[in-house]
Amino acid sequence: MKLSPNTAPVEPDNLLIRFHNQLGAAVDVIGTLAYQGSGWRCHGCGDRSDVLDSLLFTRRRANDHATACRASLHRLH
Repeated sequence: MKLSPNTAPVEPDNLLIRFHNQLGAAVDVIGTLAYQGSGWRCHGCGDRSDVLDSLLFTRRRANDHATACRASLHRLH
């Protein structure tokens, strides 16, 4: 599989966990370990968490999204 900016994006300083969706696009859990201090973002479809939550819940939601997401955003030139 060819790595693209979506499958291997630059890791943010506050990256906690990185999952990959069905096509290899990264789903990042970012934030802090503090209560209600983390969120997630999908580099494939652009979806993201709408609220900050505890890492336990954020991790579960990001993993559920990565399991179901089939998007892999690629720029056409």
